[in-house]
Amino acid sequence: MISKNYTITTKEITQEQIWKLMSNVNEWKNWDKSVENAELHGDFKTGEFFTLKPKGGPKVKIQLVDVRPEYYFKDFTKFPFAKMFGEHIYENTSEGLKLTVTMSISGPLAFFWNLVVMKNIVDHLPQDLKTQIIEAKKIECRRKN
Repeated sequence: MISKNYTITTKEITQEQIWKLMSNVNEWKNWDKSVENAELHGDFKTGEFFTLKPKGGPKVKIQLVDVRPEYYFKDFTKFPFAKMFGEHIYENTSEGLKLTVTMSISGPLAFFWNLVVMKNIVDHLPQDLKTQIIEAKKIECRRKN
């Protein structure tokens, strides 16, 4: 298995803001420059699917295999002879909201799919998470007392 992660901590956004941004899959194309189209089929919950068409790449079907609202989701993409997982954690800490993305891939052709797909995702994680923070800041959320 090949696994890579990236973490950033911020006081600029809340769990609710990042969750609203990330669970609204159909809008990803409006703020993520690497996404040509994204469509959620059903609700953003465990067992549901979405399709993602990256710019310059083929459309892929992705399953939400574990969803814990406002805190965590894990997605799964199947490739020939490989499985790729993306884990997204949004954790409140004393330093702020800690955003962690872990990408992992396994299977006989994991090395190939890592080079073709996952490496590009991982290389862009620092900028992607910064963009997510900028976009999440624009989302109005209720104040918690």
